[in-house]
Amino acid sequence: MRSSYLTPFSKALLTGLFAGIAATFVCIIYNIIWRNETNYPLFNFINVSSLIFAVNILFVVIGVVYYWFIRYIRRGEIFFIATFIIITLLAILKVAVIHRCDEALWNLQFHHLLIAMLVIMGISAAIGIPVLFHNKGFEDKVL
Repeated sequence: MRSSYLTPFSKALLTGLFAGIAATFVCIIYNIIWRNETNYPLFNFINVSSLIFAVNILFVVIGVVYYWFIRYIRRGEIFFIATFIIITLLAILKVAVIHRCDEALWNLQFHHLLIAMLVIMGISAAIGIPVLFHNKGFEDKVL
């Protein structure tokens, strides 16, 4: 059902928000499993609160960026997907050299945790938003 409030901008924004909420849940579940399996002790940087706020705010912005790409760039969806794959790969390369603490094992565990979350968010942004944006069932039942 097409509502009057559902413009391409609002649809992109809400799709980004929904993809962000889904990515947040997956990141939180991964975070809990990872910490239980590895006994990773550092909780002050990546925790439930930071994931909820950071991921959701980031994905609202990504939804607006998606709208900008599809509205103002020819073949914008392809460029959006390529751009966010490149951004994800560059972020992974940057995270791989972060020195979080003096303990080598904790440093390695931090890299694994953050890289996995970047991959989750990168897939949700690069693939999840375009797929959901064009899904009629998502538009009818969720938006």
